[in-house]
Amino acid sequence: MDFTHASYAALVNLAGGSARALRRALPDGWRLRLEAAPPEDLPAGGWIWLHAVSVGELLLAEGLLARLLAAGHRVHLTTGTTAGMALLTERLPRWAAGSGLLSGGAFPVDDGAGLRPFFAAPPALFIALETELWPNLLRALRMKGIPSAVVNGRLTARSRGVFVASAIRDLSLVAARDEASAEAFAQMGATQVALGGNLKADLPPPPPLHAGWAKLREAWAADPVLVAGNTVEGEETLLLEAWASAKAARPGLKLILAPRQPRRFDEVARLFETRGRAFRRASEAWPDESEAWRGVEALLLDTLGELPRVYGEGSVALVGGGWRAGGGHNPLEPARFGMPVLIGPGFSNFEDLVVPLRASRAVRIVEEEGLPGVIRGALEEAPLRPGFSPEAPPPHLAGLLGALDRTWHLLEPLLPKAARRD
Repeated sequence: MDFTHASYAALVNLAGGSARALRRALPDGWRLRLEAAPPEDLPAGGWIWLHAVSVGELLLAEGLLARLLAAGHRVHLTTGTTAGMALLTERLPRWAAGSGLLSGGAFPVDDGAGLRPFFAAPPALFIALETELWPNLLRALRMKGIPSAVVNGRLTARSRGVFVASAIRDLSLVAARDEASAEAFAQMGATQVALGGNLKADLPPPPPLHAGWAKLREAWAADPVLVAGNTVEGEETLLLEAWASAKAARPGLKLILAPRQPRRFDEVARLFETRGRAFRRASEAWPDESEAWRGVEALLLDTLGELPRVYGEGSVALVGGGWRAGGGHNPLEPARFGMPVLIGPGFSNFEDLVVPLRASRAVRIVEEEGLPGVIRGALEEAPLRPGFSPEAPPPHLAGLLGALDRTWHLLEPLLPKAARRD
């Protein structure tokens, strides 16, 4: 064990031990991880551990998960946040589809006590999404001869610490999201790096919305709708003001607003209340009659996992994370519907998607001060509802697809041989 890893192990073992001593006083997220354990019936050396840290990564993993299950692999899917656990609990039955091949639970603390239950019947392969690089886990896997892979791998300047470098050297495979990340992983010592592409371009079509949406569609059928998704702190105020300005010219203009973080749902609801806006929360009971929606100006989408399909309910999409933060969020989700997509200038986390989408005029980058005018112009040009669906996106998006096939091809040599379909 080198000095770097020994230092990390000592720190995390101390933190884990302290956390267990204070377990009852800790937040739910910590308690979930402290108590994490896989099902007892997992076959030693015959299951795949797939890890997605939170909601976004769980949704990102859906296509790969479907491939693994279709190939007959036993998969245990873990996540590391309370929001991720809520989505996992909701979606697990649908993803498993009665196959008996899928289970799910919390990701453990990365110390000896936390990892021990996961090695009682060790996995055949560990796959993580994006930048989930846990040094103790990856070292333990390598020492036991168990391959590990990162898919949709992404490295930023903030994620290039000394402990991360130690973990990267223990990986069996990196399927990098973009060329810059591939180069960064290689420079930091990854032994096998290949360009897999961005899995966010190959997400499976989102599931249909529940039956209650039919009444909302009926009530809002003649009105344009803005869908503002993945907004971060400060952006709701900005977008509510931009909506109000556009609404002055188009009085029937509706709004669907989806904050990025569930912990901020109540805070954003109070913003609607203080402005005197007639709104409903998607998490509450839905009316049985369309008439109940006619006086409603806005819907606060305070649910998990619905946004990718809800974009199709709008006329123009606003993708947050780029006006009051630097990374942005996935603009391809609304672009699949063929609708105008407006984003802020901070899109560094999605540059590999924004550049081609912007070139095809599917995405427009808008500064804060220009938002009201650009929204008004986009509404004048856009149809009330988009003419495409995620199942059949616009032809100009075809060149962005294929990441799932490339990633699967890279993973195939690492899959348990007994379960592979040749």
